[in-house]
Amino acid sequence: MSANGLITEHADGCPRCWWPGLDPVYVAYHDTEWGVPEYDSRALYEKLILDGFQAGLSWITILRRREGFRRAFQNFEPERIARFTDDDVERLMGDTGIIRNRAKIRGTISGARAWLAIEEAGPGFSDFLWDFCDGRPIQTNARSRADIATETEVSKRIGKALKQKGFTFVGPTIVHAFMQAVGMVNDHLVGCHRHAPCAALGETSRS
Repeated sequence: MSANGLITEHADGCPRCWWPGLDPVYVAYHDTEWGVPEYDSRALYEKLILDGFQAGLSWITILRRREGFRRAFQNFEPERIARFTDDDVERLMGDTGIIRNRAKIRGTISGARAWLAIEEAGPGFSDFLWDFCDGRPIQTNARSRADIATETEVSKRIGKALKQKGFTFVGPTIVHAFMQAVGMVNDHLVGCHRHAPCAALGETSRS
């Protein structure tokens, strides 16, 4: 195992980024989701909300509760969440399957309403986000943890635009983590077995 922010060789022979460690849930997430370009507007909303819930916590904490979040927030369907009332907020505050934070719960609801407004105004939430990087993933070609930013000028611009639209918990660090997760930035280390496949996906036309 590597704790110095470099490539880690796993027992299956695959070299990986250091951060998932040996946790099978985290390794599966690293191998199948993180860095894969996501263009579905609903899925992007879900991931942005979950990254907001992560604030002050580790991502694995959220990942282990993801199904609980999906159940509690009705599969993150913005049309349904936008209709949540104060009674729903209180219900969610009693739900042990999620992180019970009132401000983040209310932010999920206001974010759903903002998402709907963006969708209705056009060109849609996915295009709204991806236009900040000209529709293509940013390839950083990082070789160690030291080469990976925690925030960028792009994440600052996106966070500011999201806040203006009505989203909360969208500071530049949270937004950059979101961008890494949904493939707007390919921050898999060079040498990680997922770096090249995610870079290749970035060359594929949006569907």
